Parts: sequence; structure tokens; C-alpha cells
Amino acid sequence: MKSARPHPAWVPWFFLGPFLLLFAVFFAWPLARAAVLSFEQTYGPGVVVFIGLRNATFLLRDPLFWTAFKNTVIFTVGSLLVQMPAALGLALLLNRPSLKGRHWFRLVFFSPALIGIVFAATLATLVFEKQTGLINYALHSLFHRWDPDFPWLDDYLMTSLILAALWLYAGFNMVYFLAALQNVPAEQIEAASIDGANAWQRFWHVTLPAIRPVGGFIVLLSVAGSFQIFVLPYVMFLRTGGGGPHDRGLTIVMYLYKTGFLAGDLGYASAIGWVLTILLVGIVLLHRRLTRGEEF
Repeated sequence: MKSARPHPAWVPWFFLGPFLLLFAVFFAWPLARAAVLSFEQTYGPGVVVFIGLRNATFLLRDPLFWTAFKNTVIFTVGSLLVQMPAALGLALLLNRPSLKGRHWFRLVFFSPALIGIVFAATLATLVFEKQTGLINYALHSLFHRWDPDFPWLDDYLMTSLILAALWLYAGFNMVYFLAALQNVPAEQIEAASIDGANAWQRFWHVTLPAIRPVGGFIVLLSVAGSFQIFVLPYVMFLRTGGGGPHDRGLTIVMYLYKTGFLAGDLGYASAIGWVLTILLVGIVLLHRRLTRGEEF
């Protein structure tokens, strides 16, 4: 058999060239420029002053940043506590072969993830409106003492945001859980059943350990996505400045947007972006440490 003719040394670079060019232009250069910007105060290309670590020190004393950070953490924790059980419960329900029309139900529950976030946020705003909103109308019809003017978008911003995110992403997470449940070895469940384990014991000791790696992956996706949330609260609370009354709906990325694009302080916005990047990297490293040894 003839050996393959060695290709010239430039051939791999020819194929890698387009990727490297796009990576350098759209990722490496903006990342480096953002790092430099975080040490500057600028209101445009003509007004740039190097200020060192003053953006970082101001950020540590900035009450608005800590408000945005607190709101983001509350949303992240609340979303996890609501979405994970809901997604797993839907997956367990739709994994039952005896359920008729389960393929149709899978599409119905997953479909909110297919629509645009702006459209979903606009729908959520209408749903949580006073008087005419679906939530207040339905609750008033079921419980006549319920106030149809209940101020979801004024006084209960974070609750309405968590519920909107639940409708939007629970079906998406359900698909991951459903795929994991379908890979649980049936013989292990049968063996546990023969040994006398009830449904809860089979789930706790057989099913849950088998799907734990996928659950950890979903937690990582949810936390990273929650810390970067912007469009959903910005559109839902647009009539109150995007952050809601007294900034109770302000998130980190929303504060970054307002600082950089509305106030025009690109240097401070870059510092906020780098703090968010460090937070996300820390979350990923913590996740890797906690899930070390688990296979996905």
C-alpha cells in the first residue's frame, strides 16, 4: 500500500485561517479591548482617561451595583428552586409509556423555548397586567376576594420575573431530564422493584443517582443564564425604566447596559462586565469541583 503523500505545511493553516481570523476579530480583540477599557474612563473615542483601578474600587462602593447583584442572585436562586422541580416533574410525567399523547405534550411544554424572548416578555407583561391580565383575571374568577388590581409588575417584580422564566425555560430543561430518564437502565429499576422498593425508593436510590450528572449540567446552564439575564426583565419592566420601581428588577447585565449605552461610561461598564465574567468563571470552577468524578 502506498503511503499518503505528505501535504505542505501551509495546508492546515489554510483551513484554520478563517476560524482564527473570525476568532481574533470578534472575540480576542473585543476581549482585550474590554480589559483595557476597564482601566479607563471614557465617554467616547475623543475622551479617554486612564484611571487604573478606580473603576473597580468605585464598583465595590456602588450601591446600584450591589442592588443589581442582589436582584440577580435572588432571581437565580428562585429560578433554580422553581424550575428544577417543575422540569423534573414534567419529565417524569412524560416519560411514562402509558401516558397518551405524550409526544404532543412534550411539544406543548417545550414550545415556549422556541419563541423569541422579546415576544415572550411582551406576553408576560400582558399576562401580569392589572385588571386585564390573565393571572389576575383567573385568580379573581377562582377566588372572588382576589384583588384584580394586584400589582405584580409594581410590587412583586421578582416573583413575576421568576414565573415568566419558569414558563419560558421549564420545558427546555425538561428535555434534558427526559433524555437522562430514558437512559436509566431498566434492569436496575426492575431489580429494585423485585427487592421490594416502592416508587419513591426506586426514584431516590436508582433514578436520581443516574440522572445526577445531567441535573448538575442543567444547574450550571441555569445559573450561568440567570446571571446574564437582560431582555426578559428589561422588556417586562420597560415602562418603569427597565429596572422597575426603586430598581427592584435591576440585574447586573441591565446595569451594565444602562451604564455603557445610556450613561455612556464605557470604562465602568467594562469593569462591570469583567466582574460578571469572573463570577461566571468562579461558578464554572465550583461546579467542576462539586461534580468531579461524575460522568455526563
